[in-house]
Amino acid sequence: MENKFIMTAFGKDRPGIVAEIAEIIFENKCNLEDSSMGRLADEFTLILLLAGNEEDLQEKLSRDCKRLEREKDIFVFIRPLDYHQPDTKNGNSYSTIEVEGIDQAGIVYKVSKLLADHNINIETLKSRKKFSPNSGTALYSMEIKAKIPDTVSMEAFDEKLDSLANELNVDISLK
Repeated sequence: MENKFIMTAFGKDRPGIVAEIAEIIFENKCNLEDSSMGRLADEFTLILLLAGNEEDLQEKLSRDCKRLEREKDIFVFIRPLDYHQPDTKNGNSYSTIEVEGIDQAGIVYKVSKLLADHNINIETLKSRKKFSPNSGTALYSMEIKAKIPDTVSMEAFDEKLDSLANELNVDISLK
């Protein structure tokens, strides 16, 4: 029986982190099905979905992950999944929501709360803080890929986004 796991890992950014994690996955005869990896501050972070059929797989992966922590200073967490293929029936559309403006507390919370209130699922969220080259002002940008149910009135939702954009004094676009 195939077992699926979510693995998260992070460590001080340096060459070789991805190879060291991928080696454990390969040695345990697992398949890396999905991933998100990147640098946050001076740490390299990984979120992985992996699958394998080996006996005692969770125990073996946990043992190898503890070794990585001791020997390579990479912190790894693994959790088994009771995974079911997502429903791919019609009834949902995918949209991109982009937010840009002066950095301030609460942008992610207020946008994600608005989406949750409309039963809109976030598929991916990427954000970045950067500084204006001219003024040095901290700017925040966020891109959300969202699954919007057919039951959501796009006109009403767009109005709510405009209202939130005004409240936060940011630009929000729906594509």
